[in-house]
Amino acid sequence: MSAPKSRAGSMFQFALIFLLVYMTTQMSFRYFFPERYGPEKDISGVIVQVVDKTVKGQHHPLLVIKNRSEEDLVLEDRCPMPPVDVWKIEGETRTALTTQETALPCAAVTSVAAGASVNVDLGPWKYSLFGDYGNYAVQLPGIEDEESTAEFSIYEAGMMTQIFRTFITKPLLNGLIFVASMTPGYNLGIAIIILTIIVKLILFVPTQHAMEGQRKMQAVQPKMDAMKAKYKDNPKKMQEETMKLWKENKVNPMQSCLPMLIQFPILIGLFFTIRDGSVLALSEHLLYPVYQNLSWDFGTQFLGMDLTLPNVTVMPILLVVMQFFQMKLSFAANKKKEEKSGTKKKKEAASQQEVQQKVMMYGLPLMIGFFAIKFPAAVSLYWAASTVFAVGQQVYVNRKV
Repeated sequence: MSAPKSRAGSMFQFALIFLLVYMTTQMSFRYFFPERYGPEKDISGVIVQVVDKTVKGQHHPLLVIKNRSEEDLVLEDRCPMPPVDVWKIEGETRTALTTQETALPCAAVTSVAAGASVNVDLGPWKYSLFGDYGNYAVQLPGIEDEESTAEFSIYEAGMMTQIFRTFITKPLLNGLIFVASMTPGYNLGIAIIILTIIVKLILFVPTQHAMEGQRKMQAVQPKMDAMKAKYKDNPKKMQEETMKLWKENKVNPMQSCLPMLIQFPILIGLFFTIRDGSVLALSEHLLYPVYQNLSWDFGTQFLGMDLTLPNVTVMPILLVVMQFFQMKLSFAANKKKEEKSGTKKKKEAASQQEVQQKVMMYGLPLMIGFFAIKFPAAVSLYWAASTVFAVGQQVYVNRKV
């Protein structure tokens, strides 16, 4: 009977992993290719949409123009104005906005093929047209229908965002500029790798501290499980015995949590810095005075890639493989700890853990690979450098187990 049950359990695990991958794939298709898989796939005509209808202050709007007609859409070259008319909305008043200034060179959108769509980044007009908070409307000139008009609002960032920018994003971006200033051609790729390693080295000690806390918690987990079974009807006694067990084994639950809480905002800040700060002309609000009038810009070519654009051929596959290897190392360390301690989990608990590990081992790398298709290659490079460092740290930890 055990063989059929084992086979049934394996089939269930496979079905669960397949379902997770399928759902992730479908969600990714809807997100990356809404014109084919999204709810607007049946709408005909010309559609103008904003990626986000509420734009946080110091960010800029992004548009998508979709041509669902049977003829090519021909647009006028309006540079230095954007390809759409822009209005500022104040109550019932709509004020047309114009400008001759752009933060970046204006790239004209002159046509959209039938059945195709183009992304329009309004970043060049971030400061000249969209520098004020409030409501805006954009419309394709000469096309007056509801689908060709889009409205959005730009709102002031909250206090937490402003604190985050002041103490994390700004220092990291200016640090990235400082590192790039010492590289050949002010290369963004080299600067990203160096800055990522610096940040990881700074966080190395708290990371190790957190891992040490996790090891101590795992060491006493069998006793914790036995205690929960013994005092399941007496919560007060269970709490007393738990505190006693922690004290005897010098376990501090916060030891594994607090260092991670310290690291998290820094790593998130580094991610946003690399994602949004690779174009310095759009990051003036984050620059320190010494860098306000730089005579150079980032060199964005690295290993044949333009780091400001997504790389869909190399980086997604590379990240999937690297993330899978990191997860495998992590689970191997946990298994080694269990074998060394001589503890064995019940079959049901072990089976649940195996399912969770397989979902993480296969699902997480695939998700990261899908994200790499969408994000600029600079973000993928940061993630790759971070993963390589994490793998090295995990190997170091595994040897100590």
